[in-house]
Amino acid sequence: MLLDVMQAGGGFILLEGNIISGEDVHVLGFESPETQVCAGLDSSSVQRLHFHKGFPDPLGWTCRSSFTVERFTSQHITQLIKDTQHAQASVLVVDSLSMVLRHHDPVVFCQTLQELRNGGVIKTIIGLLHSDLHQQGIVGIVCHLAGTVISVAPADNERLSVAKTTRRTKSGKVMQEEEYFSVSEDAALSVQAKPRQPGHVQRERDVSEADPTSNLTFNLRLSEDERKAKEKVALPFVFSQQKKSALLRPTPGSGRIVYEPDANDDFDEEDPDDDLDV
Repeated sequence: MLLDVMQAGGGFILLEGNIISGEDVHVLGFESPETQVCAGLDSSSVQRLHFHKGFPDPLGWTCRSSFTVERFTSQHITQLIKDTQHAQASVLVVDSLSMVLRHHDPVVFCQTLQELRNGGVIKTIIGLLHSDLHQQGIVGIVCHLAGTVISVAPADNERLSVAKTTRRTKSGKVMQEEEYFSVSEDAALSVQAKPRQPGHVQRERDVSEADPTSNLTFNLRLSEDERKAKEKVALPFVFSQQKKSALLRPTPGSGRIVYEPDANDDFDEEDPDDDLDV
C-alpha cells in the first residue's frame, strides 16, 4: 500500500528504535483507510494494530475522523497511546508526515517528533514522507532527525523498484544499501538482485585492465639482468659486512691525547674553568 505512494517520490523514515515482533502498533492514518492498511495482515497482527482514523477527513471539516492533523502534538499522541488497553512502549506509524507538514510549522513539527522520541511511551516512529511535495531544506531537516531513511523510486526496469537505505548508527557511522524489489498483485514482496542493463554487460575475465605504463617514453620495468646488476651495486653510506668486521676488530696498541699549551693560553690552577664564566 505505502510502496505505491512512495513511487511517486518519497520514502520511509525510521526515526528511532527497531521493530520487534509482538509490539503494539499505532497508526495515524491520514491518507489511507483502515481496511487498506489491514489488508494482507493475519489476525494476530490485526489485534496488535490500533488504527486512529484520520481518513478521509484529516482536517476534521465533517467531524468524521477520530484523529485530525491539528491534534498532532506530543501531548495528544502520548495520551492516545496511554489510553489503550495494554499501555506499553509501542510503534507509531504516521501515514503520512507530508499531510502533517502541510498544516504545521516545520520547527514545531520537528520539536514534536523529538518530544515523542524522548517521552518513553513510543519506542519506534515510522513515517511516510513525499519528498516531491516539500522543499529540499525541509526534507533534509526531517531526514537529519531520522536514524534510517529508505528512499523508494522506480528503477530503469519497469517491473522493479529500487530502495536506497541510509542508516546512521549511534557512533555516527553512516551505512548505505541499495536493493531492488517488486510487489505482486497479492501484495507479496520479492527482493531481487540488481538487474543488468542491456548493452552494458561487463565481461571482467575477457577485458584486460589498462596498463598506465604502456605509453610512456621511458621504461619503468627492469629485465632480469638489469635487476641482478642493480642488486650488486654498493649503495653509498651503507656498511658491508666486511667493512663492519674491520672496524669492530680490536687492534694492538693504545691511543693517547697530546696537548701542548700555547703562549696565549690563560690557565689558572685555582680556577681552571674561569674562562667559562659569562
